Amino acid sequence: MPDSIPLTIRSGGLDDVAAVLALMDQATEWLVSIGREDQWGSEPHSTNPKRIAQIEGFARGGGLWIAERDAAVVGALSVGEALPYVPPAEEPELYVQLLISDRSTSGRGAGAALLARARELALAQGVALIRLDCFAGGEGALVRYYEKQGFTRGDTFSVEQPGREWPGQILTRRW
Repeated sequence: MPDSIPLTIRSGGLDDVAAVLALMDQATEWLVSIGREDQWGSEPHSTNPKRIAQIEGFARGGGLWIAERDAAVVGALSVGEALPYVPPAEEPELYVQLLISDRSTSGRGAGAALLARARELALAQGVALIRLDCFAGGEGALVRYYEKQGFTRGDTFSVEQPGREWPGQILTRRW
């Protein structure tokens, strides 16, 4: 259900890295609380040098977008090059590298609004394809979210993790 307080989306930068990491920490806490450590692990992203560097790279790359409601960060989107573990596209694309929203405001439209911004960016670039990847485990809950947002399942893949494989799903949307 959309919130009555307006949502604004602005370009993000290095000053937003801590807020994005806080959203990721919050999501990880929630995932752990429902028994889904297999998605992002159980450790905070805000203390992981590799994750910090990744989010800083998204900010430096110019593809970070921040959703705010009443001056509070409620979501983040990063678009750019496909991540290294993803098979390359066969045509020009806009790749969603990260989409995260505030768990406490879940269902209030921040994720959908950020995906709409990705669509605007793709159209402005003359690109007809948006791709993203997500966790394919957890009974497919995240995959179903993206399908509700108009994305279609593509290839599956896996990423080797210590002691396990991380199941991934590519999703696409055309304009």
